[in-house]
Amino acid sequence: MHALGPAPGCALSVLLLLVASWRGGSTAPLAPPEVHSLQGSWRLSNGNGSLVLGGDVPGCVHTALLRHGLIQDPYYRFNDLAYAWISLDNWTYSRDFKTPFDIRTWQKVSLVFDGVDTVAQIVVNNVTVGRTDNMFNRYSFDITDVIKEVNAIHVNFVSAVWYAAEQSKNHQAYRVPPECPPPVQKGQCHVNFIRKAAALETWWPRGHGNQTGYNMTTTFIAEGGCKIEKLSKVYFRTIELVEEPIPGSPGLSFYFRINGLPIFMKGSNWIPADSFQDRVTSKRLRILLQSAVDANMNMLRVWGGGIYEQDEFYEICNELGIMIWQDFMFAVALYPTDHSFLDSVRAEITHQVKRLKSHPSVILWSGNNENEAAIAYNWFSIPSTKKSVYADDYVTLYVKNIREIVLAEDETRPFITSSPTNGVESAKEGWLAHAPYDTHFGDNHYYNYVSDCWDWTTFPRTRFASEYGFQSWPSFSALAQVSSEEDWSYVSNFSLHRQHHAHGNDQMLNQAALHFKLPQEGNPLKNFKHSIYLTQIMQAQCIKSQTEFYRRSQSEIINGEGRTMGALYWQLNDIWQAPSWASLEYGGKWKMLHYFAQRFFAPLLPVAYEDKGALYIYGISDLHTDYELTLRVSLHDWGLTEPVCTLAKEGVLIKGGAAVPIYKEPISDLLKRCGNCTRQSCVVTLSLEGEEELSSPSNYHFLSSLKDAVGLKNPQLLASVSQEGDQFQIILEATAIAPFVWLDAGNIPGRFSDNGFLLTEKRRVILFYPWETTSAKELEKSLSLTSLTDIS
Repeated sequence: MHALGPAPGCALSVLLLLVASWRGGSTAPLAPPEVHSLQGSWRLSNGNGSLVLGGDVPGCVHTALLRHGLIQDPYYRFNDLAYAWISLDNWTYSRDFKTPFDIRTWQKVSLVFDGVDTVAQIVVNNVTVGRTDNMFNRYSFDITDVIKEVNAIHVNFVSAVWYAAEQSKNHQAYRVPPECPPPVQKGQCHVNFIRKAAALETWWPRGHGNQTGYNMTTTFIAEGGCKIEKLSKVYFRTIELVEEPIPGSPGLSFYFRINGLPIFMKGSNWIPADSFQDRVTSKRLRILLQSAVDANMNMLRVWGGGIYEQDEFYEICNELGIMIWQDFMFAVALYPTDHSFLDSVRAEITHQVKRLKSHPSVILWSGNNENEAAIAYNWFSIPSTKKSVYADDYVTLYVKNIREIVLAEDETRPFITSSPTNGVESAKEGWLAHAPYDTHFGDNHYYNYVSDCWDWTTFPRTRFASEYGFQSWPSFSALAQVSSEEDWSYVSNFSLHRQHHAHGNDQMLNQAALHFKLPQEGNPLKNFKHSIYLTQIMQAQCIKSQTEFYRRSQSEIINGEGRTMGALYWQLNDIWQAPSWASLEYGGKWKMLHYFAQRFFAPLLPVAYEDKGALYIYGISDLHTDYELTLRVSLHDWGLTEPVCTLAKEGVLIKGGAAVPIYKEPISDLLKRCGNCTRQSCVVTLSLEGEEELSSPSNYHFLSSLKDAVGLKNPQLLASVSQEGDQFQIILEATAIAPFVWLDAGNIPGRFSDNGFLLTEKRRVILFYPWETTSAKELEKSLSLTSLTDIS
């Protein structure tokens, strides 16, 4: 799957350091190396010198131009097209600096770059000291013989677009697909020829124990008595990727044991948080990752089409207990394997593994995203006579190079060559399985925008679901920041331009139309807002159905399939304001899906589904202990505010770390038992109840499509807001049952305790947690309420 958004176009995102080693005599005591930063203000100019302005390091051309008022927000309307010239030009960062030490007393001076995006010539005092061509690598250049008391440094960037095209042109032996992405994705060509982001007591995982770490001091004592101390944080935990035979099933398992405990992985896929990485602040990272754990997630997959994230990302994951499935940066493309490319990749992989392996959050290395599948299913229409060439390249890159480096540098984590993959079965087949989507092995990616997503029989009963998803539009308040009034229509040029997935806008409404009435408002703006709301309902309900299917499949084998031990939907976060698969909008605002995830990833959950006319309920638990709880099943008439009937089944055994059937009844019997209920007039709610925290969120099961529901009334929703310490209390009142109640705080950053819910009571208390200072008055002014009955 591809992340959506404009090409990054960043020319520089670096941390520059001067590292000096003391030149003292053989009898003199050894001094530690000095490190001096060159961060700060630089000069930035374009290729012909027509633009000269100040630019910060770390920094980016786009954000520098924006800061000086030379361009508008690159995310506004069609600006990704209007500003394409930036990525086609060459750019230079330069500055003068005075050497902060006596150069005569130092044996070696190195210039170190911690991130150069991407192709650049490094010039110090008119001498070329090195070149870069890989944004994922760390570069160090010896400038001992070049440095003076006063120095001039130039970092001359070549357009990555033109460089990639030239590299592809020079590779004449054979074609390396894809040459260009599909037009709808509006991306650049030949990205596979350049190492650049394509998108644009243990320590326990969250929910299973503490994230215990220890402060460690490492002391280095050199000859002459010089002592260097380094403080660091260390963690202890074990990881196993278990691929073993399963009784009653062909194939092998695919699950993770952490500290000896099998853990069901709940989470999503992470893409870069912004096309311009210097805009990704600590606060934004914290909001996004905290939102993941607030939705009961314990794993994120860092997707191979983005970037290796900054250190702080992994440090926050360490702290929060988020496990990281780390792809290497290769995605949905074939790559060359000439010596220069492989040398660059080997340096990249060595650097990244050494940098990241100390983080307990990283639990798996994965060679690439979907490239095994691309070859197996011939996505790039390679003639059969040429397939062996690309198969050999695949093994050379991911097995003979990347895998060898990972195994040499890090023996503590498992490595898989691709995702999806058949794991050890793929290895047996020469590392390229003939069918890498086989549900009996490894992990699986699954997208189906045509079939009814409420129909659980369409989903693959896979060992591990590492990608699946549906799109939705972000909130109107997010879109309004990057659009104008003429854009506020579902069929506007802006709406078509912002959609980078073929037929995506139609697919959303077609899927929604299976179960909901589409908006038919005379007011175009109201119609657009209701369409946005409906796509968010559709996305949330679809992912709910699929995720609950995966969670209830963890403990059973049916027709040889099952024992699903992971559900990572695509995708967590967004890179700009546009329709996408994300559950968090650009900036972090929760879509309806994310509130649903908070419930469908709950550690304790009852899940209902139908099969052959019967209602089944499974009890799902991530807890480590078995518990006897009460199952409460109620039928509600859409036109009433009290349940028609309720069944309380006590002493229900909920097994820890498992999903087991706990209830079965024919739908006809259930309806008959509850008087006048029909499939169209009633809805089922269910919950597991115990003492204190041993209770589940309320869940529901629709007995018919909502477009066929009988008895729905306008709930006359009202809300009053008051401040309670650092948070706000919202008292919600209604006169009737309301499906998919949606509270929107507009542009006030923060989240609600719950949202998008089925309201079955007359009064409910919701909390709002602000991310910035606000007041009850401002919140009440910005707050809007919507339910499905508002769609007409």
